[in-house]
Amino acid sequence: MPLKRTALIGISALPLLALLAGCTPPGADLQANVYQADQVNQQQAAEVVTILSISPAKVEVDNTRAQQTAQAGGAVLGAVLGGVLGNNMGSHNGLAGGIVGGVAGAAAGSLVPGTALVNGVTLGYNQDGNLMTSTQVGELCQFAPGKSLVIATQPGETRIQPNAVCPPAKNT
Repeated sequence: MPLKRTALIGISALPLLALLAGCTPPGADLQANVYQADQVNQQQAAEVVTILSISPAKVEVDNTRAQQTAQAGGAVLGAVLGGVLGNNMGSHNGLAGGIVGGVAGAAAGSLVPGTALVNGVTLGYNQDGNLMTSTQVGELCQFAPGKSLVIATQPGETRIQPNAVCPPAKNT
């Protein structure tokens, strides 16, 4: 009977871990239309350009936050399950089971890679008669050939703003 309760605890903790790991997708903060608090309400150089081409790209981004969340969640879940299972095996095995389970859970969490590939776009555009490109995190459907605004929050940076809207996701 106690093993069923242990399984229930483990199963109910998994959605919480998935929620914590998936709160912010890797690279979401790198999209052209995402700004840091100190960049808001600040004058920034901007220019209208013409997007000529849109190509799919993959961008490698830091995934450390998800990796750390998986390690911490794995350690906690492993310690709880190991402690309960160890306790069911004998009176002094709960602490040892918790320690072993916590270490094993943290090790399993470290299998989450430190980097992740996210969807991006390479935009070819005309700026002052010159053909330029900019690769940034985003979706193909966010861009269309034609006019778009480029914002520079720092020298050499290109934040080509989306000039199209992706269709809403269909609920299946």
